[in-house]
Amino acid sequence: MKRIVFVAAVLNCSFFYLFSQEDLSKPFSDCNIKGSTTIYDYHAKKWISSDIEDSHKGTLPASTFKIINTLIALETGVVKTENDIINWPGATDTIKYGYRPDIYHNMSMKEAFTTSAGWVYVELAKKIGKEKYKPYLQASNYGNTDLSINDDDFWNFGNLAISPANQVAILIGVYEETLPFKKTSFQILKDMMVQEQTADYTLRAKTGWTRDGGKDTGWWVGYLERSDNVYFFATRLIKNRADKNPDFGACRKEITKNILRQLNML
Repeated sequence: MKRIVFVAAVLNCSFFYLFSQEDLSKPFSDCNIKGSTTIYDYHAKKWISSDIEDSHKGTLPASTFKIINTLIALETGVVKTENDIINWPGATDTIKYGYRPDIYHNMSMKEAFTTSAGWVYVELAKKIGKEKYKPYLQASNYGNTDLSINDDDFWNFGNLAISPANQVAILIGVYEETLPFKKTSFQILKDMMVQEQTADYTLRAKTGWTRDGGKDTGWWVGYLERSDNVYFFATRLIKNRADKNPDFGACRKEITKNILRQLNML
């Protein structure tokens, strides 16, 4: 597997252009939440960030890891297609993951991606094995590649960390198909990622939410593809779990879309 060098380049701070930080902070204050949105304008080759410092801080990727996890599962042959069925193991840790009886059944990888059924990808991770994950993550320049926690769910718990800027770089690699995976794997992933499709644009994305370390860390990452341009984004929200905010989950998408509209991208 070849090592992807463009990621290191786009993560250089000098590539960032700060666009009206005060204006871009309003959607966060409206939601009463702290975080950042990082955007890359593909054709203009311009970075836009609501908070450059936060754009470079790494945290657990939570379910956004399903993006590269899907590619790795397909590449290693643990699943052949998005329609392969993963058998329900019979139980899950509801203390760690909450109680979601609607996802407790045999399920395809495609359904698991759409519903964010974590148990499915944990079962896939057990079959893949950390020793196989590491080379793919290193070759893709994905985060700090720290899989040291004694838990198969190393993307929701432990020390694996990726920054919003790095998330965007990975998404560029998905779009360009320059990460070390087969073309068929990229096509399956891209089809699974579609959340909105209109005559004007296609939006591919994935949410994430982990409650590790007494913090709620919420993500929405993806890219908006129009006929004349592509806009990549990574929004991350962080709050103390003790601080109640019933809109935390919804604000991940709401903040992102408000900023994209502000910038006349959506």
